[in-house]
Amino acid sequence: MNKNEKHENKHIERSQLSRRLIIRYLLTLGVYFVVVFLLLFFLVEMSFNVTWHEDNVLYQILKWIQKYILPAGIFIGFVAITYCNFRKPLQYLDEVIAASQSLTTAPTGELIVLSAPLRDVEHEMNLIREQAIRNAQIAQAEEQRKNDLIVYLAHDLKTPLTSVIGYLTLLRDEPGISPEVRAQYTGIALDKAERLEELINEFFDITRFALSHLELDKAPVNLTRVLEQLAFDFKPVFAEKDMEYQLNLPEQLEFNCDADKMSRVFDNLLRNAYYYSTHGSVVKITGEQSATGITLSFSNTGITIPQEKLERLFEQFFRLDSARISDTGGSGLGLAIAKEIVKLHGGTIKAQSSENTITFILEFPAISGTQENLKNYT
Repeated sequence: MNKNEKHENKHIERSQLSRRLIIRYLLTLGVYFVVVFLLLFFLVEMSFNVTWHEDNVLYQILKWIQKYILPAGIFIGFVAITYCNFRKPLQYLDEVIAASQSLTTAPTGELIVLSAPLRDVEHEMNLIREQAIRNAQIAQAEEQRKNDLIVYLAHDLKTPLTSVIGYLTLLRDEPGISPEVRAQYTGIALDKAERLEELINEFFDITRFALSHLELDKAPVNLTRVLEQLAFDFKPVFAEKDMEYQLNLPEQLEFNCDADKMSRVFDNLLRNAYYYSTHGSVVKITGEQSATGITLSFSNTGITIPQEKLERLFEQFFRLDSARISDTGGSGLGLAIAKEIVKLHGGTIKAQSSENTITFILEFPAISGTQENLKNYT
C-alpha cells in the first residue's frame, strides 16, 4: 500500500463521522416534513367534510392558525431540528480544538480523551502527542550534549593553552637555559599548540555540521590509492604509540564519490583507531569489490565496547571516554559526520566489538558505469 492509498484510507475513516451526522440530519428533516405534510393533508381532508361559516368561532381560530401559527411552527421545528443536530458536531469541534491546544503547548503524560465517536481522531492525536514528547526529549538531550560539549571543549582548550603560555613564559624569563632544555620546551609548546588547533577545528566542524547540508562533488576515484596515502600520512602519528598499519586491499577499488569527503571518513576512522588502540597494536584495513559493491573494514585492538555504547557511537557529540581526558578522543562528532557522508554516497557504516577488537565496516553499492570510467581515469 503506497502513501496515497494510506492517505485516502485515513480520509475515508475520518469522513465516516461526518457522513453519519449529515445522514441523521437529513433523515430527521425528512421525517419531520413527512409528518407536517400528513398533518396538513389530514386537516385539509377534514375541512372538506365540514361546512364552515364566516361567523363560526372554530373557523376563525383555524384560519388564524393557518395564517400565523402553522408557518411559524414549521419554521420553529426546522430550526429546532437543525440546532439539535448541529449542537453535537460543534461540541466535537470544541473537544478537538481544546485537544489541539494541549498539543501546541508542552505535551504532558496525560492521554487525550475524546467522545466515543471521535475515537479515530483521539488515536491519531495521541500518536502526535507521543511523537511530540519524543521529539522534545530528543531535542533536550541534544541540547544537553551540546552544552556539555561546550563545557568540555572549553576545559580542553584551556589545558593546552595554559601549557603553551607556561612554557613560552619559561623561555622568555630564562634566557640562560641550555639548548637541549629550550628545544624540549619548544617541542612541548608546539605539541600543545597543535592540540589547540585541533580543538578549534572541531568547533568549526560542529558549526558546519549543524548549520549546513553536505553536498557531494563526485568523480571516479580509486579508493585503494586514497587509503594507501592516508595510512602513510598516519605513520608518524601511529609511531607515537608504537602502532603500525596493515593494508589488505586489491589493486583497484573503483567508486564514483567525493574524494575529499570520503578521505574525511577514512581520516576519522584512522584517528579513532589511534585514540582507542592499545600501544604496540596493528590497525588493519581490508577491502574487497564484488558485483554488489565495495566493502571496507577498519579493525584495531582496544578495550571491548559494550553493546549499549556501540549503538551510540555514531551519535553527535558522543564520546567513549566520559571522563573527557583532553588528550584522548575528539569532540565526538567525527563518526557522526562519517556516517552522514557514507549515507550520502548510498552506503552504510556499522561498528562491531568483541574480544578486545573494534571493527568498523563500510558497504557501498555498485554503480553502473563506474568501473569503465575508473579504468580510463587510472
